[in-house]
Amino acid sequence: MSRSLNQVTLLGNVGNDPEVKRFGQRAVANFSLATSESWKDKTTGEWKESTQWHRISVWSPIAEVVEKYVKKGSKVLVQGKVKYRSWQDRDGATRYSTEIEVREVILLDKKERVEDGAPVPQANAGKTAEQNRDPNDFKDFPEALDAEDDDLPF
Repeated sequence: MSRSLNQVTLLGNVGNDPEVKRFGQRAVANFSLATSESWKDKTTGEWKESTQWHRISVWSPIAEVVEKYVKKGSKVLVQGKVKYRSWQDRDGATRYSTEIEVREVILLDKKERVEDGAPVPQANAGKTAEQNRDPNDFKDFPEALDAEDDDLPF
């Protein structure tokens, strides 16, 4: 038997608010994800950029998390697999779709605090990373707070 792997990892920005559909106990969230790359053109010396748009589908229970926390512009990392579909439209023409069926979503936006029901961005201006660190970030790993940089092997 031949082994194979269908795995995709994408890091990008959400292009639209997720659309959630419910099918009994299950839900699916669909949204677009933009990934960009830039390079310097060898002939002109100008920087060029190319953006790819990906169709993303996420099923329950992760769909509920996406519905609650992901919005247009959110930065997310998704992992899943490529799915190809085809169907006949009303005119009999074959239509094709490629999407990423996601198994894991990692939210990369900064945490916001809420006041009176409205999100308020955290103020980080003029503070060092040490001053911005939430003490609860390491509550499960207290040994991380004791580590010194000169203990690192590189």
